[in-house]
Amino acid sequence: MSAGKRQRNRHQRVTLSDVAQAAGVSSITVSRTLREPDKVSPDLRETVLKFVDSMGYIPDFAARALASSDSGIIGVISPALTNHAYLGVMRGIEDRVRSTDLRIQYANTTYDPADEVRQLKQFLAQNPTGIIFANVDTNPAVEDMLRVARCPVVQIMDVSKAPANMAIGIDHKVAGEMATRHLIESGYRRIGLLGGRWDARARRRLEGYTAVMKEAGLYDPALIIALDHMTSVPLGGHLLDRLLQTVPDADAAFCHHDELALGAVFECQRRGIDIPSQFGICGYNDMDYVAVSVPAITSVRIPRYEIGFRAVDMILRALDRGSASPSLVDLGFTLVRRASTARQG
Repeated sequence: MSAGKRQRNRHQRVTLSDVAQAAGVSSITVSRTLREPDKVSPDLRETVLKFVDSMGYIPDFAARALASSDSGIIGVISPALTNHAYLGVMRGIEDRVRSTDLRIQYANTTYDPADEVRQLKQFLAQNPTGIIFANVDTNPAVEDMLRVARCPVVQIMDVSKAPANMAIGIDHKVAGEMATRHLIESGYRRIGLLGGRWDARARRRLEGYTAVMKEAGLYDPALIIALDHMTSVPLGGHLLDRLLQTVPDADAAFCHHDELALGAVFECQRRGIDIPSQFGICGYNDMDYVAVSVPAITSVRIPRYEIGFRAVDMILRALDRGSASPSLVDLGFTLVRRASTARQG
């Protein structure tokens, strides 16, 4: 074979048909193996994937978009992708997608309603395979677009409101109730609430806190301290400082994020306030670091990884059925009790 011929072959793109012919199967079988490997027998899957790897086959997504009704993209839209709490969700999304030939594209709207609309329009213009939207309480324009989208849509994190199509997450109001009730049962009475940006989920937690505090006859609006900023450890310390200046006899805090809780721990230590005998602290999300802080911080554990993993699974199941049936999945949560609320006596 001439050098020119070898040069042309080296740069010639391997097609789906090439892989199918080499493996002795149909192109449809190769496509199904890549997109839905669970529907192919283990032996056949191993054979096809061996040829895919050895031949260096790379799916032609542009051709797919022209030949089919979708682009093979799952769009993920979130207001706070830089928040550490979303990392677990993203890992779940990517782990579930990894066994398919679909791709993930992320959009970070930074809580900007106009950008939320713009990003969603851009995704829908690409004929996506599915949309994962990290909100159920959004503006009417977004709700309308999600409702008429030609692909499965899963709204994640919150299940307090009927979704446009499908939703998976937890009830943040009930979680807020549980955390507040735990602090009361642990012997605390002047329980503050420390919050950052008031997104829909934070407002649900506030509702839960307020309901339990009123029920116990302990509600005082002065105990609620929040600033419209992204949560951070320094913000937690600042909020606790403001709480103690405003309500000097405050003896506990329910923090809307573990970052705030850790900052509150540091502020207590700076002031010489003993945790938990003088002050109790409960966080939210159960990030890895709260279990190893000193003292370890009580927190509400959210199944973030499972939310992401199952959101993609819901899209794949809807594609398999040929339609997305309205559904709402409440995964629940767990209060993980640790030293920061273990008050004695």
